[in-house]
Amino acid sequence: MANQILNNVNKAAKGVGAVAGKAAAVTDKGPLAGFKKFISRGSMVDMAVGVVMGSAVTAVVTSIVESFINPLIAMLVGKPDLSHVLTITFNGATISFGSILNALINFLLVGAAVYFCIVLPINKLRDMTAKQEEEEAAEAEPSVEEQTLATLQEIRDELKRNNGSVSSLNL
Repeated sequence: MANQILNNVNKAAKGVGAVAGKAAAVTDKGPLAGFKKFISRGSMVDMAVGVVMGSAVTAVVTSIVESFINPLIAMLVGKPDLSHVLTITFNGATISFGSILNALINFLLVGAAVYFCIVLPINKLRDMTAKQEEEEAAEAEPSVEEQTLATLQEIRDELKRNNGSVSSLNL
């Protein structure tokens, strides 16, 4: 019974492999080939990762603003948000300058949080990494003086060999 199951599994695997091979052959031709190249490009994958990471960072920053910074403002102003401040209602239409002000403050707070919590530390990390790479490169490469000294030593050694061979020929 186990052998029969294994035989059935092997047959199914061969069938799936054949179908996959045919599908790959179809995608290597025509408009699907172009789409396959487009999707498999590194920049497309990088963009997809950027979008996913951007949405994750947005959730974190929004949480910081809504759960920490807005309550701090509410402690100072006395209201949880400014959306109901400076409203004008006329003939059933409401104009809320407070909502605009609230959105503007949230935008500035999100921008500041992104800059100080994400951009600034990443730039510092890049600077430290670049400086460390420059130091390693400087240590790996000999200085100009060392290169000049090595060249002069090679010339000296070559002259000694040539003078030794010439003097032995003259004797």
